[in-house]
Amino acid sequence: MPDATDLPDGATPPNPLVSGLHFRGKLPHLKNEGAVYFVTFRLGDSLPAHEIARLKHERAVILEQARAAKSPLTWHAEEQLLAWYCDKVEALLDAGHGACWLSQPDVARLVADAVKHFAGQRYELRAWVVMPNHVHVVVWPMPGHTLSDILHSWKSFTSKQANKRLRRVGETFWQGESFDHWIRDDAERERLVAYVENNPVKAGFCQRREDWKWSSASG
Repeated sequence: MPDATDLPDGATPPNPLVSGLHFRGKLPHLKNEGAVYFVTFRLGDSLPAHEIARLKHERAVILEQARAAKSPLTWHAEEQLLAWYCDKVEALLDAGHGACWLSQPDVARLVADAVKHFAGQRYELRAWVVMPNHVHVVVWPMPGHTLSDILHSWKSFTSKQANKRLRRVGETFWQGESFDHWIRDDAERERLVAYVENNPVKAGFCQRREDWKWSSASG
């Protein structure tokens, strides 16, 4: 990836929040201008710290064993390992850890309304679902708007309003860092849209995705 020293004189370096790699917290976030993204953001208490530490340790051991054998994982293998880690995290989320504030109808409605509020103006929503302790969205930021700004707007507004309704003072509502994935093609987008809308069925909350009120599938 070129840095500022590789640019012609007078050229402006690309904004990594629009296109390129940047870090927020400990995780890398890859952006591509004009891309559609799969995003997950979750409540601050939704994942037990000891479980996350265990998963991170297991992943680190696999990487270290590969390096010790002088056979480092290929890029594809590392991507598969990351997918394994994400699947495990999703299973923990669906288990319903934490206070699950989003299971309260007024809080779920607050978050759903915020996610939909600027649809068609700042972004296009391809799919979304509000689960008891996390939110999934498939979203396309419109030109002039970054995914980072959109997420900040959603989380900042809803955290203040939700804490006010729940009479929580000075407490974290959302986990500081969100997960985002740049969707590469139409097939992957269709798969992730289906995953988002089927999440309540997979988690055992309803029999049909249309039955979950806080979702793009409900109509």
